[in-house]
Amino acid sequence: MGAGTPAGGPPSATPLRPGIGMRVRGGDPYAGPMAMIDTEGVLIAGVYGSGKSSVAAEIAYLLEQRRQPYALLDLDFLGWGVNSFDGHAAGSPFMLRNLAAVVSNYREGGISVFVLAYFVSGHEELRGIREATGVPLRVVRLTVPLPKIEQRLAADMTTERREELREAARQIAAGEGAGLEDILLANDRPVPFVAQQIMAWLGWV
Repeated sequence: MGAGTPAGGPPSATPLRPGIGMRVRGGDPYAGPMAMIDTEGVLIAGVYGSGKSSVAAEIAYLLEQRRQPYALLDLDFLGWGVNSFDGHAAGSPFMLRNLAAVVSNYREGGISVFVLAYFVSGHEELRGIREATGVPLRVVRLTVPLPKIEQRLAADMTTERREELREAARQIAAGEGAGLEDILLANDRPVPFVAQQIMAWLGWV
């Protein structure tokens, strides 16, 4: 489904109830046991600097607070092996094989919920990730204006980050990754708020 909201889900711009962005012990809806989630996963997508990894890690934290077994996978690390220098596509075959193996190991260990973070450029790449994961996978694409990304990175702008920022600008201009998501979400609020909004949309609360 394209940008927007799937049938039955809350609009991406609709705020959750007051205070949901704060962690409050005792009355926190994310603290304590929860009904176990069926086998499924979520892929947090978006260009470099959109906050994918931070939001995914916060979702993992919330699952842990609810004592829900889970696996958190930043797919960039699963493809961090280079046998050529053709760019993004070079690591993809390694990443998909590694992803399939890692997910299989986790599932044998009783884990059925997966939180993934990765920039997905097109339908073919997303199909490969779905096949390698082997569980129902919903996609959340985070959007952040390029000036905001530049602001976030300004404090530690290394040469590599400059190159990645240029790549993010190209991806945004080309519309890469657009239309692959089940829901589009502006990541312009505190990470706990965004993570909890995603959890509510997934029905993981």
